[in-house]
Amino acid sequence: MSPSSTLGRSIAAVFLGFVAVVVLSLATDQLLHVLDIYPPWGQPMWSPALNLLALTYRTVYTVLAGYLTARLAPHAPMRHVAILAVIGTVAGVAGAVTALTVADLGPKWYPIALAVTAFPSVWLGGRLYRAGS
Repeated sequence: MSPSSTLGRSIAAVFLGFVAVVVLSLATDQLLHVLDIYPPWGQPMWSPALNLLALTYRTVYTVLAGYLTARLAPHAPMRHVAILAVIGTVAGVAGAVTALTVADLGPKWYPIALAVTAFPSVWLGGRLYRAGS
C-alpha cells in the first residue's frame, strides 16, 4: 500500500468518525423536534431531563464514532482514535465557550458536559474495537 493511499485511508477514518457523530446527533435532534419532544429549533431547552437525553445519545454516538474510526484505520487504530478525540474535544470546547458567552440556549452544564465527555467517549469506542479484534 502506498503512503498516499495509507494517508488517505487515515484521513477518511477520522473524517467518517466525525461525520458519524454529527449526522447521527442532528438526525436524532430533528426526530425529537418533529415528535414535539424537544422545543422548536432555536428555542432554549431548559429541561434537565431533555438535556440529559441529548447528552446520553450524543455520548453513545461518540463511542460509536471511536469504534468506527478504529475499525477503518489502516494501522495504529488508537492513534486515529486519539486524533478524533482531540478534534472532538476542541470542537466541544469551542461549542461550550460559544454557549457560555454568546448563546443562551439552555443550562450551562450541558455544553461543558459535551466537551468533557468527548475524549473519553471516543477513546472507549476505540478500546471496544480493540477488545473485539
